[in-house]
Amino acid sequence: MNLRRPNANEATGTFNRSRNVVPMSGICTRCIDGCKGGCETWLASFRGREVLYPGPFGEMTAGADKNYPLDYSHLNIQGYAVGAFGLPEGVEPGPDTSIFPNVDVSTEYGWSEKVSMKLPIFTGALGSTDIARMNWEHFAIGAAISGITIVCGENVCGVDPELVLDGHGQVQRSPEMDRRIETYRRFHEGWGEILVQMNVEDTRLGVAEYVSSRHGLETIELKWGQGAKCIGGEIKVDRLERALELKSRGYMVQPDPGNLEVQMAYKSGAIKEFERHSRLGFVSRDGFFDEVDRLRGLGFKRITLKTGAYSMAELAMAIRYGAEAKIDLLTIDGAPGGTGMSPWPMMNEWGIPTFYLQALAYEFATKLSRRGKKVPDIAMAGGFSTEDGVFKSIAMGAPFVKAICMGRALMIPGMVGKNIGRWLEKGELPASVSKYGSRPEEIFVSYEDLHAKYGNDMKDIPCGAVALYTYCQKFKTGMQQLMAGSRNFRLSTVSRKDLMTLTEEAARVSGIDYVMNAYRDEAEAILDAWITISE
Repeated sequence: MNLRRPNANEATGTFNRSRNVVPMSGICTRCIDGCKGGCETWLASFRGREVLYPGPFGEMTAGADKNYPLDYSHLNIQGYAVGAFGLPEGVEPGPDTSIFPNVDVSTEYGWSEKVSMKLPIFTGALGSTDIARMNWEHFAIGAAISGITIVCGENVCGVDPELVLDGHGQVQRSPEMDRRIETYRRFHEGWGEILVQMNVEDTRLGVAEYVSSRHGLETIELKWGQGAKCIGGEIKVDRLERALELKSRGYMVQPDPGNLEVQMAYKSGAIKEFERHSRLGFVSRDGFFDEVDRLRGLGFKRITLKTGAYSMAELAMAIRYGAEAKIDLLTIDGAPGGTGMSPWPMMNEWGIPTFYLQALAYEFATKLSRRGKKVPDIAMAGGFSTEDGVFKSIAMGAPFVKAICMGRALMIPGMVGKNIGRWLEKGELPASVSKYGSRPEEIFVSYEDLHAKYGNDMKDIPCGAVALYTYCQKFKTGMQQLMAGSRNFRLSTVSRKDLMTLTEEAARVSGIDYVMNAYRDEAEAILDAWITISE
């Protein structure tokens, strides 16, 4: 069976003319001379490299839709009729104490200086894409009032139009980075944190030095990769002058804006956009340790690492090097990817899928742990959007996985709320929203809770932030219900025994018991005990 239909997808704005398509190539079974469009092969014939990327850039996020043989739907959560684990000290289990609203879904991460979050989720790296920039206020304030961490992604300083560099090519002033940090901090209440991610160009530009000296940031994240792609990050720009500016800052820009032929093609209208790419990193043990030491020397209390869907060897490196360096959080991002801009074929066809990657991460972390080695706290990422998936991943990775990094699922509420706010201002609420009311107090089920807490400050909380908070409250309740059903009243008691696999293949890959074997020994013991008594 085919796991993906290539050559046509809404993400690239392409489609097949025919209902009958060759499974492997994605080309219509009958390709007609004179066809007016529009599969990827057809469109690439005159727009070339543009067709590699989802679009329109800056107006959407894209997620790969390859259907892998195994994912978290192959796991089910165990439920029990007895027991209650993780209740507060001195609280006796019973129908009146073991109720789901009493479940504690908070978590923490860090080697020695911990960061606590109200929920076991945090945002993916929201970096230099237009989606992240234009919606930052909604994302950042929403994360702050929800009590979760937000990751400010790579290249934010590097693409800042108002960036000022000193005589050594280091960041002297970046208003965009300042805005990102200050927006989150305005409503930060001690839960979660904002951390900044760095790639090759960020390191060269001195981003760590800037956010440490100017903002006193306590955490910095090193980036080895992500699940969406195995090359550096990229954005698009539509002005030649902007492309030249980014090239002058050390970025790789394609097509080369300094090339005369390219400039002529741009002026004639053939070239309408340029891609700014980041460079590949090269990891070595000594280099990694040196960088961690350098960052600690700058004053950072916590160092985190984000790695992608690389081979087993790189995963082992991340876990081992992270343990040796005593990093505070290792985020492991599996395939398929979701992003504001990554090559569409790469998003679908590279890397180890999240389910398999987590199975390997658990295997490697367990191996080190059994030999007396402490491993970093781990966060999984790569396709999560609901509380059941988060529960399964935390249980599957217990006791190492402390949280789940979520990309598009935490961006969507911010954009939905932002648009509701705009529709309210214009009097253009769609029927899908207006059926709930015509004022924010009526539309957002959590609005009055926030108003009671923030009072007049509600004027500074945009609708996108209210929406993200509202989504997080749904997530909290759903997580509490799942945990109570599995008799876990705090996250630290959730274990792999709280899962079963629905297929033997999933059992083989994950090491989780197959449904027909899970708790079989306990069940047989109950039956055998009665038989023994009877005899």
